[in-house]
Amino acid sequence: MAAELAAAGDWLAVPSVVCLWIAVLIRAPGALRSPEQRGLWLAVATAAAAMTLNLPAVITYAMSREPSYAHTVGLVRNLIGVLSAGAVLYFVAAATRGRRLQLASWAGTVLWFAVLITLDATAPDHGTHTIPPTGTPVPSLAYWLVLISAHLIANTVCVFVCWRYGRRSESRALALGLRLFGLGTALAWVFWFAYLLKALFGSTWALPALPLMMNLHGLLRAAAILVPTVFALRRTLADTATAWRLWPLWRDLVQAVPYVVLTEPRTGRLLELLWPPVPRNLLVYRKVIETRDAILILGEYVTPGVPELARGHVAGTGVPEQRRTAAALACVLKEARRAKLAGLPGQPPRAPALDLPAVMRGSAEGGDLEDEARFLVDVAQAYASPTAAAFAPATRTA
Repeated sequence: MAAELAAAGDWLAVPSVVCLWIAVLIRAPGALRSPEQRGLWLAVATAAAAMTLNLPAVITYAMSREPSYAHTVGLVRNLIGVLSAGAVLYFVAAATRGRRLQLASWAGTVLWFAVLITLDATAPDHGTHTIPPTGTPVPSLAYWLVLISAHLIANTVCVFVCWRYGRRSESRALALGLRLFGLGTALAWVFWFAYLLKALFGSTWALPALPLMMNLHGLLRAAAILVPTVFALRRTLADTATAWRLWPLWRDLVQAVPYVVLTEPRTGRLLELLWPPVPRNLLVYRKVIETRDAILILGEYVTPGVPELARGHVAGTGVPEQRRTAAALACVLKEARRAKLAGLPGQPPRAPALDLPAVMRGSAEGGDLEDEARFLVDVAQAYASPTAAAFAPATRTA
């Protein structure tokens, strides 16, 4: 069992480091612009660097060179690890808005750096830093106790804060990110606590599982900082799907009232999505607003009695009750568009025959735009259906 755990940990080493660096590179532009995310990003970036220097292939290569080379790699790896611990504390301070904790995190990092470098410089000549199964830790027990204390203190505080704020957060993305980061940090805490037991008491029973824990910690931290990207991608895909479904209805309506369009539209549906005329995050918003404005204007071309005829027509064609409002509006819009394009006179705006559904009135007054977008998608689907195509009120005169 121990051999299998060690093999699994070694196998996961490279994928974990690769995932960490991918996450770091993806999140770098946004994180470096945001003070709230900078500490978290730095903690993951420095952890990626330390874990890179801890890869089995890197360690083997360092050990094959002269002792000074292996020593330098080990010292740099440990110092980067301390920097990662300090960045974790800085992230916690930023999350809790603790100015004193921010200053303490950097002061503690500088102090840990100074103590580790001093202990390393004053130790007898040595190669790579390690705690052998038997014998004295290299370069010294004091060196390893300082290093381990840095990680345990930072990880303990981080797990507590991530658990506390992850439960309180109303943002799903933030809560998920904190929980993933906290779980990864908890695995790192177990890793360093096992090394503390080894350094103090020579306990080695947990060592085969430690590489697996450290590499799982890397995957979880990578996932944690990618949560905003995943949620943003999910929102972009959902907006793209909504814009795609709205496009046929929007196109027909703005052909009748083109002056509601803010910017010159693209020539096709696919081009509109691949190269939107507005910022991509505003694409659905503009489609909904322009569709609503077109509906309001076309409402002046709705003949009295047509909405009632549309509702009766929809009810008689077996449309499910939850979709009848959208289907009836689609029928009315087809008729109003015909009247507008035929040049028929509109009705006085002070007494419109078309009464907007509640979901559209609520959005116009500052309600939920997403609810209106979902409703308009239903209208667009009904607009292209045989039910709407078959609507021909007896009152039509052109």
